Amino acid sequence: MTQANHSSSAGSLPMLQVLACGAAIVTLSMGIRHGFGLWLQPITQDLGWTRQSFALAIAIQNLAWGLLGVLAGMLADRFGAFRVLVGGALLYALGLAGMAWARTPLLFALSAGVLIGAAQAGTTYAVVYGVLGRQIAPHKRSWAMGVTAAAGSFGQFLMVPVEGDLLLHLGWQQALLALALLALLIVPLAWGLREPQMQGAAHAPRAQSAGQALREALACPSYLLLMAGYFVCGFQVVFIGVHMPSYLKDHGLSLQVGSQALALIGLFNVLGSYAAGVLGQRMPKRFILAAIYFARAVAIGVFLLLPLSPLSVYVFSAVIGLLWLSTVPPTNATVAQIFGVQHLSMLGGLVFFSHQIGSFFGVWLGGYLYDRTGSYDIVWLIAIVLGVFAGLVNLPVKEAPYRSAAQPV
Repeated sequence: MTQANHSSSAGSLPMLQVLACGAAIVTLSMGIRHGFGLWLQPITQDLGWTRQSFALAIAIQNLAWGLLGVLAGMLADRFGAFRVLVGGALLYALGLAGMAWARTPLLFALSAGVLIGAAQAGTTYAVVYGVLGRQIAPHKRSWAMGVTAAAGSFGQFLMVPVEGDLLLHLGWQQALLALALLALLIVPLAWGLREPQMQGAAHAPRAQSAGQALREALACPSYLLLMAGYFVCGFQVVFIGVHMPSYLKDHGLSLQVGSQALALIGLFNVLGSYAAGVLGQRMPKRFILAAIYFARAVAIGVFLLLPLSPLSVYVFSAVIGLLWLSTVPPTNATVAQIFGVQHLSMLGGLVFFSHQIGSFFGVWLGGYLYDRTGSYDIVWLIAIVLGVFAGLVNLPVKEAPYRSAAQPV
């Protein structure tokens, strides 16, 4: 990796503009996605589908998001984030409209799964963080990523009630069309992330090709360790986010407790994500990541050992919320620190793909083992063991710029 990739100079866009537009885009994109569970019952009941049909589409969405995130990151690094964000916004609107008009599970899987998965790949962290990496000086980069991650968490807290009100007053089809219009707001916001130096980037000389950057990253042990940790992150958060309401209901608590628990996770994650970004400027990020994963394992273990009550659920939700997306800023900031910012969106997207594979297994294994055993106990234990594993594998990560064996000293 050349020294140019680790330049300490900031970009040409005002920092406040980059932060405001990036945070607003992530708020919209992540916020809309967090409310999809509200549509499960209205759609399946109205169309006579099984819940599995809906869940399969969302599972496809997670995989498409992770897989296409690598491609979206590669395009954003080469041609600029603006074009990718605009394309992602159009796909988001088209996918939401497709959800409203789909009358077969196949069409629903194509719209809610493939189209919206592709849209999320082009409108969330990997693409936005690439702009942050290029436009914000390294000594503020981790903090800026924390601000943007906090915005995504605030989107979860803000948008879910908004989507609930749309459902209540418009019905599920018209509510989805209203969200499609809302997703188009990403287009004018993307203009604020239009990087002048990226215009004509396809013809600009590049110190390293995308293929070379990928090969170098996959040969770097620290990058592989970050990927392993992010797999665990995806497993834990999606398992808890999807299955915890059912777990609570199985133990006699109301659905209201479950919905309030998810809202608390989103609220406290605003604080956790921001705090992780700030700490990333002051201490080694590998220690922050290890502490987050170890703390998750402890929090889950204590939650399972204590008597289950609304109070214990709310306390657990607050604690796990602090740890929820707090892995995002230090993980992406570490990738930028190791490899520079030239291919940050692509390399961040590949790490996120590992996260999404973990997400798939978290949601699928939760349902599979529940059907086989009648409880979530085994999956909770797996989540604890994986938390310890992720904490351990992050400790040896080296945050210094990586120099492969093929590079001259």
